[in-house]
Amino acid sequence: MSATEKLRLGPQLKTGSTKLTVACRASLKADLDRYAALHAQRNRETDDGVTLIPYMLETYITGDRGFKAD
Repeated sequence: MSATEKLRLGPQLKTGSTKLTVACRASLKADLDRYAALHAQRNRETDDGVTLIPYMLETYITGDRGFKAD
């Protein structure tokens, strides 16, 4: 199984948004850019890593069992 087949994040729907400013380590930004490249290859999308952040956060929150329990 290739790396692109293992990504949890699928194709993204374009929806309304609220702008946030986030600071992160340079190494995390590099990983985000690499992830975005794999995501674009897998889903034939051109989104960059910054565009994927909201979808990643949503996937994380909806999958957090502890958060769902509250």
